[in-house]
Amino acid sequence: MGSREVTIEARPEAISLDTGRTAVLVIDMQNDFGSEGGMFHRAGIDIAPITAAVAPTAQVLAAARRAGMPVIYLAMQHRADLADMGDAGAPHRIKHAPLKVGAPALEPGAGRVLVEGGWGTAIVDALAPEPGDLVVPKHRYSGFFETPLDGILRGKGIRSLIVTGCTTSVCVDSTIRDAMFRDYRCLLLEDCTGEPIGAGNERGNHEASLLTIELLMGWITQSDRLIAALR
Repeated sequence: MGSREVTIEARPEAISLDTGRTAVLVIDMQNDFGSEGGMFHRAGIDIAPITAAVAPTAQVLAAARRAGMPVIYLAMQHRADLADMGDAGAPHRIKHAPLKVGAPALEPGAGRVLVEGGWGTAIVDALAPEPGDLVVPKHRYSGFFETPLDGILRGKGIRSLIVTGCTTSVCVDSTIRDAMFRDYRCLLLEDCTGEPIGAGNERGNHEASLLTIELLMGWITQSDRLIAALR
């Protein structure tokens, strides 16, 4: 399908996107975050907000592929020697210590927690990449930090991003901030992201991040509105 302009109802106002200059990001929808037996689940973190985003995200990806938009996955992972986590005093290493990064996965032969090449860093089955999709590894919250993502997007002439993935207030928020700093327009699909932090509160980190993004960094909508516009 050729490039075309579509207008999507969103907050704080409708946004028009050129499908030929728009890509879909799928952030960290991998087993260590969104599957039973993965890093979050074994640490006692409720993965329900993440698993709830899987079905609508699958529908979005199907619609995006039909529209000819690139689909790019970001996958959080570390090298086997964990050197890319920083030294012993690095905040990234310290904050991840309780999650047992580098420990053997629960299932035999599944590799190590959040280490490249294992089951934990693979995309969840229901959102598995298809031929032509790209997978970009990252080792910090933002998909732009020390990755080729910016070069890939600029090489494809991309100026707008449809954002999905987890978690809302951490890797999704960090990636959108870095994208905005680089002048990409970001449309976050609120039902295609999830956040365990503060999920039990009357207003958790998910809602707080949505408000900040809506006011200062991008646009917010629902998956069905995007799909309707693409249809």
